[in-house]
Amino acid sequence: MAIDVEVLYRRYGPMVLRRCRGLLRDETEALDAMHDTFVRLLKARTRLDARAPSSLLYQTATRVCLNRLRARRRRPEDADEALLLRLAAIEDQEARSVARGVLRHLLATEPPSTATLAVLHLHDGLTLEQVADVVGLSVSGVRKRLRKLRAAAHDLEVA
Repeated sequence: MAIDVEVLYRRYGPMVLRRCRGLLRDETEALDAMHDTFVRLLKARTRLDARAPSSLLYQTATRVCLNRLRARRRRPEDADEALLLRLAAIEDQEARSVARGVLRHLLATEPPSTATLAVLHLHDGLTLEQVADVVGLSVSGVRKRLRKLRAAAHDLEVA
């Protein structure tokens, strides 16, 4: 018999969200983790035993959050990304002109597709996996190119 995930979501969603908030300390990431928890449950609903749903959800949410925390440690947010984000968000025309020159300089030695990667990930907010799908590269290839671009931005900011 399959588990009714919708009923469990309504009943245990707040508990799962509290657990995710407690572990992740970030509201947006906690909401994503909560949804990931229920997606996992949905995918495995025909194989799971629903006799102790709160325990199952608590354990699943904990695993989802711990995986996210491990991923954070493996790929910490790079402070150099802040420069790229600031350049992408400039609205003043004069400053925008200067920013274009900085970006042109940063991208001069990179393959043309690197600009596409940067826009998709940093401006449009796509995940590395989504960017990789769009441009036809591996996730590690996307990550490597963005890391190189961040390093170039860091060198430019330090200089």
